[in-house]
Amino acid sequence: MNPKPTSADSGFSFSRDFFEDLVDTALAHAKKIGATDAGAEASEGCGLSVSVRKGELENVERNRDKSLGVTVYLGHQRGNASTSDFSRAAIEQTVQAAFDIARFTASDPMAGLPEEADIAQDHPELDLFYPWAVTAEQAATLALECEHAALSTHKRITNSEGAGVSAQQSHFFSAHTRGFRGGYASSRHSLSVAPIAGKGANMQRDSWYSSMRDARELASAQAVGRYAAERALSRLNSRKIATTQCPVLFESPLAAGLLGAYVHATSGGALYRKRSFLLDSLGKRVFPKHINISEDPHVMKGKGSSPFDDEGVVTQARQVVEAGVVGGYFLGTYSARKLGMRTTGNAGGSHNLVMTSRQTRPGDNLDAMLDKLGTGLFVTELMGQGVNYVTGDYSRGASGFWVENGRIAFPVEEITIAGNLKDMFQGIAAVGADTYNYGAKTVGSILIKRMKIAGS
Repeated sequence: MNPKPTSADSGFSFSRDFFEDLVDTALAHAKKIGATDAGAEASEGCGLSVSVRKGELENVERNRDKSLGVTVYLGHQRGNASTSDFSRAAIEQTVQAAFDIARFTASDPMAGLPEEADIAQDHPELDLFYPWAVTAEQAATLALECEHAALSTHKRITNSEGAGVSAQQSHFFSAHTRGFRGGYASSRHSLSVAPIAGKGANMQRDSWYSSMRDARELASAQAVGRYAAERALSRLNSRKIATTQCPVLFESPLAAGLLGAYVHATSGGALYRKRSFLLDSLGKRVFPKHINISEDPHVMKGKGSSPFDDEGVVTQARQVVEAGVVGGYFLGTYSARKLGMRTTGNAGGSHNLVMTSRQTRPGDNLDAMLDKLGTGLFVTELMGQGVNYVTGDYSRGASGFWVENGRIAFPVEEITIAGNLKDMFQGIAAVGADTYNYGAKTVGSILIKRMKIAGS
């Protein structure tokens, strides 16, 4: 594994200059046929995915896609069309299609490109592109090593759902008639495995993975395989527990999901449609005083980093929540206008969110968090989609471990945990130092004071 972060190994078919010409051609034609405003984006992605199972190569897939998307405005009427054909005739047909759609679309006074004052002028280099010139044979060897590490961890690892390696890279260029021009290349690579422990009625599956922009920073195949196997082994002889109420500790990868629920509830689309349990929460305390949430779009190599959002609006670091108080929503231009506010540069999502607690100490690892839990439930897997973002009601199938006096007593399965996200957020007692990065979100394990557990 010896990736070189150079564009020469990217495997791209089209250059940045070609994409700029493509976009400029589309914008010029849009203005020629009478568009008030227009935007266009050209993009290309390519990659390799390899999967193995039980020591045998299972699948090799190469992907390559390209697209030109065009948005045309006729006043406050908006039309959008796209094509994968980069010929001049296809570009003009696509612009015309977007124009025709706009003509027959109802006027929306909030529709339109961002204000010029919000558009990104400087585009910092964020070190997001590390193409991986890995061959199918090399990827298969790495996946086989990962699966072998899992299968050889213990004799009770009896089967495998397979292991996989993925190497993906893409680039784009975007511009619109309010003066924005920009684009960049990025990469994302991963290694994963899913072993099975036990036999017969006592079988358990678990998985683990490593994902990075730079393949040299992936966890080793042996480490990923062993840890996935250990997770599967720890779940053997799981049992149900009686229905109860108790503290619940969410493992850090699942805690990122709670952070994601907060983002969803404070995003523009949910707010202006009044489909959020956190309506009108700006300036209000929705977490305990010890909780902070920060956003920094300019982290070097960050999985959620970007110099501008999907509309070309400048991104900037900010405190989303401070001392439990909501300091800002997640807004794009349209939703900001609907709410009578200003875009926050979040068209397309959040950027490198980090949730922390002022009470967290460097030694608050998982063992310390289990000690804080005392007697209660440690959740390591959630199932189902039982979250109502209008009311905040939360009900998910779960499995994990019953903990007594700060020590894991036995694995637990076939239970349901329930509560309301408003109460859960207010009930966060601690956040661990065992931080985990899940895409654009980083958080440690989260301890919630009390939830309902439905068991046997």
